[in-house]
Amino acid sequence: MNRICSLLVNYSASICITLSLIACGKNESSTTSNIVEDTKPKSSTTVTNTKNVSAEKNIDQATQNKIQQEKDAKFVKAVLSSSSSSQSRLYNVEAVIPSQCYTKTEGKNNPCLTCHQFTFANEGRANRMDDGDLQGDYGFSDVGVKNHWKNLFEDRTERIAAIPDDEILEYINQDNYSALAPSLVARGWNGWVPDLADLQLGAQAFDENGFAKDGSGWVAFNYMPLPSTFWPTNGSTDDVMIRLPEKFRTTAAGKYDRNIYVLNLTVVEAAIKNFRTLSIPTMNEVALGFDIDGDNKLENAVSEMRRPTRYFGAAADEKVSTFLYPVGTSFLHTVRYIGVNDKGDIYVPKRMKEVRYMVKTEFHEKSMLGNFYAEEQRDKMEGNLPRYPTLGDKGLNNKFGWHLIGFIENADGHLRQQVYEENLFCMGCHTTIGSTIDQTFAFARKVDGAAGWGYINLRGMQDVPVYGETMGGIASYLQKVGGGNEFRGNDELQEKYFPNGKLDLAAVNKAKDVYELIMPSRRRALDLNKAYRTIVQDQDFIFGRDANIKPLKNVFESIDTEIEPLEKKFRSSFDMRLDWSKTES
Repeated sequence: MNRICSLLVNYSASICITLSLIACGKNESSTTSNIVEDTKPKSSTTVTNTKNVSAEKNIDQATQNKIQQEKDAKFVKAVLSSSSSSQSRLYNVEAVIPSQCYTKTEGKNNPCLTCHQFTFANEGRANRMDDGDLQGDYGFSDVGVKNHWKNLFEDRTERIAAIPDDEILEYINQDNYSALAPSLVARGWNGWVPDLADLQLGAQAFDENGFAKDGSGWVAFNYMPLPSTFWPTNGSTDDVMIRLPEKFRTTAAGKYDRNIYVLNLTVVEAAIKNFRTLSIPTMNEVALGFDIDGDNKLENAVSEMRRPTRYFGAAADEKVSTFLYPVGTSFLHTVRYIGVNDKGDIYVPKRMKEVRYMVKTEFHEKSMLGNFYAEEQRDKMEGNLPRYPTLGDKGLNNKFGWHLIGFIENADGHLRQQVYEENLFCMGCHTTIGSTIDQTFAFARKVDGAAGWGYINLRGMQDVPVYGETMGGIASYLQKVGGGNEFRGNDELQEKYFPNGKLDLAAVNKAKDVYELIMPSRRRALDLNKAYRTIVQDQDFIFGRDANIKPLKNVFESIDTEIEPLEKKFRSSFDMRLDWSKTES
């Protein structure tokens, strides 16, 4: 999954250094580069199998390791002490390239497909990235060929063993969300303040139709998590909520009306999925005063909406554009630990690893977005490194009309704003990759129509195929990737579904639902929680936030760009939308 390495125009002259200077490793006196020395300890196993020769020949290895760890701690502290907008000291200027892009594919195991796709013809999509060729070509810059995600190679087994089960269970069930908003207000925060009450309680914060009980306008929806980083068996539980601007929730007279809100949410869903019709809760067209199902008559009870050309109610002045959200649409995404009880049942716990927020502030026509994608390709050819306008308390501007900001745990478990480099990590997925729909993922994977409104619940959810395929989406992913995650490093799923190194489809098909397919055992859940807790304690997210228990084997430390990631026959198309019509009754 080889991320595009150069995303947008470099707007700061202070960072317009040439790749030749980077490669030569100029010292501080000879360049203004903000690329800093790689201070994270390297794994003893490298692509070239060469050995590092220590400059401190007279110091034993244990002492060297201690010195290196002290350097790391000081370096991380220096990065975290920078302001959230500071780009003056970066460890990894290519943080937009995620760790999964360094997977050893062996030419046949394809984790690239969930991100890098060719443009779908004759659909009128806004995404013109057309980067499916990256399944067969490492499009990395000279900086990007080096894997900066050093936490992938860390062995956490001893630290995990030292954390009692009761301690981690107590930790993950503590609420670290409720204090975030008051702390931001107290410091005179000028950006979005978390405004969904009791979100730490998960499903209890919403009614049965997904509407937040606090009246904030947030609506939870049920979706199948994107493979495979967001599968609980690989480290985290999560939830996603959507909110449309106030006028999408009100009548033409400006009065709040849930029916109007549901209709406009459904219009957005139909637009993003490019559907003509979708189911809705039963509504009375006569009472509402307009046609919903497109049959040119008013009826007392309809349960289907035909996609209109304009939104309903006070938003009637807004045109509907396929594959695009209206301005003011916002998403709230919380990434959490893995809740697990004594019986091994998995649930969404109170503690959050991250709180992520994005809001669409500008609308761009598809033709203009096409220019933005072309600009990205030009930057890539010119060797420009990725940079994004910083907005202080408002996060980063992704240059496609969205502002994004994230909060992550500090060492004692409280949520803090991400610094620039930590936020830069998010840009890799929410900017220029070919598979997204208006730079987003989850909403396109929502259960269709009325049945999909409500807090995420994978129990009873069937493994339906993505459009264009017949095999279940999870089963297909397992088959194409050759493992339970991008790195083929989930030992539990490898043993369960790949007993002889080959996918056992019969075993996959025995699973009664998505919950059974992608949930970890109690032991694995506890260990994954502990593994991530060590990253939180170290605060070294700039070296990676994957909660691997042991060093990963199927990962390169550097990339040989002369080698194709995948042989041609193993490259694959992937439409992230799911065909819920294939759900068996």
